[in-house]
Parts: sequence; C-alpha cells; structure tokens
Amino acid sequence: MTAIAVENLCKRFGKKQALAGVDLTIGKGEMVALIGASGSGKSTLIRHIAGLERGDAGSLIEILGEVQQKDGRYGPKMRELRGNIGVIFQQFNLVARLPVITNVLCGILGRISPWRGTFGFFTRAERIAAIEALGRVGIPEVAWQRASTLSGGQQQRAAIARTLVQRSKILLADEPIASLDPASARRVMDVLADINRSEGMTVLVSLHQVEYARVYCDRTVALRDGKVVYDGPSDALSDSFLTELYGAAYEELVLPQKLPVKGEARPTGTREPVDRPVVGARKKTLQPA
Repeated sequence: MTAIAVENLCKRFGKKQALAGVDLTIGKGEMVALIGASGSGKSTLIRHIAGLERGDAGSLIEILGEVQQKDGRYGPKMRELRGNIGVIFQQFNLVARLPVITNVLCGILGRISPWRGTFGFFTRAERIAAIEALGRVGIPEVAWQRASTLSGGQQQRAAIARTLVQRSKILLADEPIASLDPASARRVMDVLADINRSEGMTVLVSLHQVEYARVYCDRTVALRDGKVVYDGPSDALSDSFLTELYGAAYEELVLPQKLPVKGEARPTGTREPVDRPVVGARKKTLQPA
C-alpha cells in the first residue's frame, strides 16, 4: 500500500520557485531520508505532505490512498488525514511551562471533545498511554517535569512520544536532529528507526547530514533547487556522487566525523539493513544547474 504519493508538486513564493514538479511515492512502512542543501525545498515539501501548505495548480498529494490536496485545494477527508500524520520539527514545539505528560497528551486533541482539550481533562487511561509512549522513547522518568527542564534530545523524544499518542500512521520529521549534539542525534534517530521497525510506521525524515541517511535509511531522496535529483539506495550516495549532485554545497551535507556505514559497527538500537524492494526507488538523471 502507498502511504504518500506526490505528483507534479509545484510551489512558488513570489519570484521563488520552491518546488518544481516533485514526484514522490513512499510505501507503507518505509523509512526514507530526504536530503539537500539549504534552500533545496526539504521543509517546504514536508509542510505540503503534512497539509500545512497547498501546492499550485496541477499538484496532487495523496495520503493512504485518499486525496489530501489537488490543484491547490484540500480534499474532503483532509481533517481525517491530518490525524494520521504526526509531524516533528527542529524546534520541538513543546509548551515550556507545562509538564511533559501534558505536552504528550496534546497528541490526542484531535480525537477528544474541544471542551476536554481546552480544560486539559484527560482520562486515567489517556495519561497511562502518554507515560507508556514516553517509556517507548526512553524517558518515562521525565513525565511530570516541566518541558523547559529537558535537554534538546529529551524534548525531541517527547515530541516523538506525542505522535505515538496521536496514533499516527505516518511520521514526518523536519530536520529533527539539526540542533542536537551527536550523541543526542543518534538517540533520536535510534528511536525513529525502532518505531519504524516495530510499529510499521512510515517515516520520512529530512536530514542535513547524509551520514545519518546512510546508516538509518535504506532509501534516500535528494532535492536540489526544488527538484528531485536522486531517489534510490542510500548506500549509493558516495562522496563523489554527492559532489556531482551539489557541487560546493556538498560540504554542508557531510559531517567532519563519519558515522559507521552498513556492515560496520552501528549505533546501539539502529536497525540492520532489510533486503526488500525499495518502493519507487529510481536514480534521477542529473539536469543542468
């Protein structure tokens, strides 16, 4: 089953062509990396898939087989589809003064009555589910702490727990590790990979460092100037090929210290490579810049 289908997605902001005819298909249960230099269109693409932006005329996005938007208009099942998509951002988007458990419980607001959400009336079962979600990402002990007391990595894991409580079928992560130190970044990526493997959740994660794509994702989609310039196996992204794709901007995508590649020692908790067809994987022909 196809989880995400994007056809001819175009988006212009004034004179800036942010997305230019993007085609992308992601199968249910895949974990796909989205890479690109600054300004390549990664965040814009994720915001459109999340339903936070509308594409221009001729664009089409389908989520779980249903039309999310077409020709710049949202489909009739937009609200239902949004409930199936969890989104985490670089900025965490937690309410600093509230307890972590309350932030996690915000994931169920779309499934409860507005008055319960407004006054923060959550059932015992809902609170237990939130604590279990925090345990799932490895931080159950912080449930009653103020969100402002958590480290960056803990805040990002709390944001992931919020999507688990939401019961999302698709998780979109927009540069979730960009502001984290290497150890915290690996823990967050471990959690995303584990959720993908054990829960079967479809994960699309935007990354600024290609090493994480090589280690954690079997498939990578590369954007440049709002276009897909590569869609295929992550282990094919050699340094020389990335230089061919991005030129001088290639240096933005490479960490000074490389992570272990497949076949070498891997960070604890990451998934081993799975031999399975890559849905929609294909190598794009390079276009003149």
